[in-house]
Amino acid sequence: MKILLIDVYHYHKGGAETVCLNTGKILEEHGHNVIYFALQWDKNLSCKQDRFFPLSKETRKGFFRNVLNLIHYFYYADAARKIEQLILDEKPDIAHIHLLWGQISSSILPVLKKYQIPIVFTMHDFRLVCPAYSFKDGHNRICEACAGKKFYKCVTHKCTKGSYFLSFFMAGEQYFRNYFFYPIKYVNGFIYVSNFAKEKLEKYMPQMKNVPNITLYNFSTEILSNSFYSSKKYFLYFGRLSYEKGVETLMRAFAQLPECTLKIAGTGPLKNDLNEFKQKHKLNNVEFVGYKCGEELVNLVRDAYFVIVPSEWYENNPMSIVESYSTGTPVIGARIGGIPEIIIDEKTGYQFESTNINSLIDIIRKADGLSVEEYKVFSQEAINFAKMNFNHSNYYSQLLSFYNTFLK
Repeated sequence: MKILLIDVYHYHKGGAETVCLNTGKILEEHGHNVIYFALQWDKNLSCKQDRFFPLSKETRKGFFRNVLNLIHYFYYADAARKIEQLILDEKPDIAHIHLLWGQISSSILPVLKKYQIPIVFTMHDFRLVCPAYSFKDGHNRICEACAGKKFYKCVTHKCTKGSYFLSFFMAGEQYFRNYFFYPIKYVNGFIYVSNFAKEKLEKYMPQMKNVPNITLYNFSTEILSNSFYSSKKYFLYFGRLSYEKGVETLMRAFAQLPECTLKIAGTGPLKNDLNEFKQKHKLNNVEFVGYKCGEELVNLVRDAYFVIVPSEWYENNPMSIVESYSTGTPVIGARIGGIPEIIIDEKTGYQFESTNINSLIDIIRKADGLSVEEYKVFSQEAINFAKMNFNHSNYYSQLLSFYNTFLK
């Protein structure tokens, strides 16, 4: 089978890209031919199909660069042309989209339909029903005001970075897409990465219930066999440094936990603000270790005592939990979005009330007080959960079966 994998980025930028690239890897390991379509970015991995990749806002040059960026957010004609050239050259059997909106745009959907290529779409976020993608308003509060396609509420609530202009722009794209490129007309099957996401998306776009779908958790390429205990005993956050991730709440908790050590790995828009917070409050127990990836990140996660996922938005199926369990590291996670589905409280980790600093502090102290033997039980349970739910062999077999649903 020849599978076309589509993502905005062709490097490990975030969870969606990691899943996309890892999916390509396991498909190739099982003898399938995998081809890619993405935009041009400086960090892109080498790819045989990169001659078909359209320019991105990073690689586009010229006087009208910003104007073109705005236009292409709605409709990117060159993306449609390039993917048609790719289709004619490679003749894929099926297309699997991971990320699309706002960069590649909906322009490629009619092209795939024209050549009768079945489209499978993994729902990594909520962009299909929420203009700001995160169900958060301009005050960083959970917001579902756009229910019933009232996307103008994105503007009145300043949901996109607290800006009327950006919110107007995002709402406009949502109206444009729904009118001219309604996804239900093009997508043959949806893959949800959590039951929470399935329920939320189908609630706000009921037509999705009529489209074939499966719930398939993100997966790990390698899982440890036995529990692991590190004497280093530090708590770890790794991921994007942004408001919705709850990192500031996490740091405020550790300001009251001088006996515990926190390491923070990652980068993002809040990087400078969080560093200033650390200096202002003299948090000697908090260490920023920068962006980590590959083996360096694996070792950091494996050696951690607990990984903390303090999210304050509807996380779908965080790769940070998948990767933590795979190394035998239990997780403390906020009780929000899809997180409670994959943290068995007091077994593979602990849950706490999202945004509640006192709740988080209590749980960290509880985890910190575990004996070595008690901790090893948590570690083994995390591994067992990963083997049952994040196994790449199970992922592959279910994915291939879903693909075959749409092939003649």
